[in-house]
Amino acid sequence: MSEARALRFESALLPDGWRQSVRVEIAPSGDIVSVTPDAGGDAKGDEAVGGPAVPGMPNVHSHAFQRAMAGLAEAGAAGADFWAWREVMYRFANRMGPEALEAVAAQLFVEMLKAGYTAVGEFHYVHHQPAGSPYDEPARLSMSVLATASRVGIGLTHLPVLYARAGFGQTDARTEQRRFVNTVDGWRTIVTACSLVTREMPNARVGVALHSLRAVPRDMLHQALEGLDEAMPRHVHAAEQVGEVEECLAATGARPVAWLLDEVGVDGRWCLVHATHVDEAEVVALARSGAVVGLCPTTEANLGDGVFPLDAFVAAGGRFGIGSDSNVSVTPSAELCCLEYGQRLTTRQRVRAGGGEAAKRHAGAELWKAGLAGGAQALGRPIGAIAPGCRADLVVLDGAHPSLTGRVGDELIDSWLFASHESPVRHVMVGGEWVVRDGHHRFEAEILESYRETLAGLR
Repeated sequence: MSEARALRFESALLPDGWRQSVRVEIAPSGDIVSVTPDAGGDAKGDEAVGGPAVPGMPNVHSHAFQRAMAGLAEAGAAGADFWAWREVMYRFANRMGPEALEAVAAQLFVEMLKAGYTAVGEFHYVHHQPAGSPYDEPARLSMSVLATASRVGIGLTHLPVLYARAGFGQTDARTEQRRFVNTVDGWRTIVTACSLVTREMPNARVGVALHSLRAVPRDMLHQALEGLDEAMPRHVHAAEQVGEVEECLAATGARPVAWLLDEVGVDGRWCLVHATHVDEAEVVALARSGAVVGLCPTTEANLGDGVFPLDAFVAAGGRFGIGSDSNVSVTPSAELCCLEYGQRLTTRQRVRAGGGEAAKRHAGAELWKAGLAGGAQALGRPIGAIAPGCRADLVVLDGAHPSLTGRVGDELIDSWLFASHESPVRHVMVGGEWVVRDGHHRFEAEILESYRETLAGLR
């Protein structure tokens, strides 16, 4: 932004709840300077924005290249599982060059913005050329992601992934995984290069990711964590599959989440992605650690992973964010609806979100608020709230949309998540800049055309 601006909303979801006639002042940096509910006085020079506003949702876990294969892993023998899906994923990963990745990521990021995501954690593990050798610029593919996020206008926490082996007890990776594999030094080269670039990107930062315990041996994991910036977000896949838990038990004598909690001092800087298969002791310990669990309900359902014990985790004080993961769905409403419905199906009870016994609790609104807080923490950025000091990442809903008409306050979010057949998102702002207006992104036509051409070459 070149100058300060002030917006006036009919209503907005603030940290203390819904308020009317809200004035939001935004600095040239894209940070919120002040928020004034029940704003009176002279509105001259302010931009009036029709429709209710909510904080944009952070997406804590995405693999951008997988958008290209969404829907193409749904054929196979009855009983096919995650490990069969992986073969399709490898095929696409090994066809993806820098230009193709940029085209696919651009389409994905536009879709995310139009759906109400304003920031994404990109868990990026395709690093090298197809034969497995590094690019002349080792961070070439990461640079493609960073440049694309900047062009499209989505907030980004880029998470270069350390990957070393095919599984527990193995020393090497499979041929299909050769583009993923790094030494710790090679991985740090990529992390450092990305960190230098994001210093000049107000809507981006860098964290780190360890792919999983099956892909990163103990000694390498500890070496990777040594000397990291203390504030850097740390993400890891954990306990997504029953098979992974069984293999970890056989190799280490501990379950994956318990091993991480005991071995590396998991705390609020960490995001454990999935953590689907945890026992009661792990649920309590994970909640007490302050870490965020990155839940990806539509991908977990698509892969037949299982259902995370959300009720027990929230009751223990646990924090969670949501992610689109494989990008079979790219809407926060689908993730949160799937999350809530999964809990209802397993408990055979309604309105599970938030725990407790509050008679007036709104499931959708509670899920949205929890996803905002957990997502902001996991991405390590000042987002997730319409409040001074936060980035101006806002979603404005169409109050006249058939699914929202006549709704007020938390009813708006409930109806959006559980009863909207078309997106009611009207405008989206990231870092003080409008990136979606009246449901459209300014680059969407050219980005879609490039995406179509790219997919034709990947099949």
